[in-house]
Amino acid sequence: MSKILIIEDEESIADLEKDYLELSDFSVEIENNGEKGLKRALEEDFDLIVLDLMLPEIDGFEICKQVREIKNVPILMVSAKKDDIDKIRGLGLGADDYITKPFSPSELVARVKAHLARFERLTRDGRMDRKDIVEIRGLKIDKKSRRVYVSGEEKQLTNKEFDLLTFLASNPNRVYSKDELFREIWDMDAVGDIATVTVHIKKIREKIEFDSSNPQYIETIWGVGYRFKV
Repeated sequence: MSKILIIEDEESIADLEKDYLELSDFSVEIENNGEKGLKRALEEDFDLIVLDLMLPEIDGFEICKQVREIKNVPILMVSAKKDDIDKIRGLGLGADDYITKPFSPSELVARVKAHLARFERLTRDGRMDRKDIVEIRGLKIDKKSRRVYVSGEEKQLTNKEFDLLTFLASNPNRVYSKDELFREIWDMDAVGDIATVTVHIKKIREKIEFDSSNPQYIETIWGVGYRFKV
């Protein structure tokens, strides 16, 4: 049974999320305080974290940052804020997804299931459809260890950044739309926001490109999508 940690200061919302997730056979723990939530997230093993943005004592951004420094657990960030800057900041710190209040409990459950299924498939021992190492013009992707190097220097990517880069690099010269990439990497169709793809491409370029404004690896095909150049 997958174990989920909800860090949410609004108890009624946290209880509702817990009820729906438990109905879907998840084991759920709740923390209503940012500091206590961070402590449990760092010290205990959870399969996914549902993380509210606005919390007492320590906010969701800082929790996400500290958790991501040492753990690859999927993080679903939740906020009443609709500003793109908050979404970009959260995803940039390593959150795997961002959902805006109010949302339906069924949407939350769908996203949780999608992220858990995706993470399990990608981390399962021995799961490699193609060769374990991808090397293209100074870029090296080690699929087994989930590490990325540019000219011998290791680059730190979040889970979804790694998944997106690996998928594109493993399928070079093919153009993918944002919708196709969202379905492939996030395992979701109508649920979610495909702007998430744009944010992740931007962050990947900042980490692997010598000049992110003139990318040599991930090319934008205007009006269509993205292509990994070889």
